[in-house]
Amino acid sequence: MKGFKFSKTGLLILAAGAFIVVLASLGFMRFSQTSEQDSLNDDLALSETRLSFMDIQPLQVQLAELEELLSESESLLAEVKQRLTQSVISVNVTDKFYEIAAYHSIIVDSISTTKNQSGDYEGVACTLITINAGVTGDLSHVIDFITGLNNNFTTGYVESVQIVVGDEEAAVSTSANIMMVVYAYEGI
Repeated sequence: MKGFKFSKTGLLILAAGAFIVVLASLGFMRFSQTSEQDSLNDDLALSETRLSFMDIQPLQVQLAELEELLSESESLLAEVKQRLTQSVISVNVTDKFYEIAAYHSIIVDSISTTKNQSGDYEGVACTLITINAGVTGDLSHVIDFITGLNNNFTTGYVESVQIVVGDEEAAVSTSANIMMVVYAYEGI
């Protein structure tokens, strides 16, 4: 096989043709990029126009209201944490229980408390103690006593009560079994 021989003129024409093909390809690519850029610029202008017509005043008012609500909520949380910041000591809890019982003319037949435990109150980690007690007294006094427990333990509440109403003719007092939980916050 013999190789092809190109004259200088043939090589020059071949090189010029290759250059024109490369130049045409680059021109087509540039045209495509320019078209795409023009399309993106049009989309940007349309978006900016739409944005300029949006009324953000209500959203700013809503943002201000939500920030105020957040501030109030944080303040309330700090207040609640402060109220819960007290140690839960079994003796103090039972002393308070007996004090409320005496005020309402209730006899405490039995009382027991659990050891301090870790618990959760409305999403806040706390220490808690559970009180189980049996009491007797007049029905109205027992009801007032249960209400008094809820009102006088600022960090506790009566979880359950079982009341056995006594017979008036037999002079049997009303008795109640009470389970209550007292919380304390000892964190930040």
